[in-house]
Amino acid sequence: MKLILTQEVDGLGAPGDVVEVKDGYGRNYLVPRGLGIKWSRGGEKTIESIKSARASRAARDESHAAEIKTKLEANAVNVKVRAGEAGRLFGAVTTAEIADAITEISGEKVDRRTIVVVNPIKTLGAHEVSIKLHDEVSATVALNVVPA
Repeated sequence: MKLILTQEVDGLGAPGDVVEVKDGYGRNYLVPRGLGIKWSRGGEKTIESIKSARASRAARDESHAAEIKTKLEANAVNVKVRAGEAGRLFGAVTTAEIADAITEISGEKVDRRTIVVVNPIKTLGAHEVSIKLHDEVSATVALNVVPA
């Protein structure tokens, strides 16, 4: 099945790419979630508009992403979580909690899907997470997990 991607899909492609996927994957996962639309000859105009919008955003966003990177890396972010007496967390720190804390501290809206946590954060203390702000710009943020 040929699809036109409308959003970035890890391991598959970027918005505006035409990809060939198995029928079930496209029909049951990509199309219902709005990640892709069925390819057609009329869809070529859609591809061009998606790619031109992406290119104009990329040039503008790269310099903006560099500014955000310096702002995020300047300060450590405190994330308040529920913890037991021994400092063990009730669950793990989620990317949504990290995104909320970053937005609160820096004032910049960060999408939780751009935050990369290598190992689940299940203890109090200092940790580091990576945030993919742009294709070429990633920020490493110091994270302090403190009890609420």
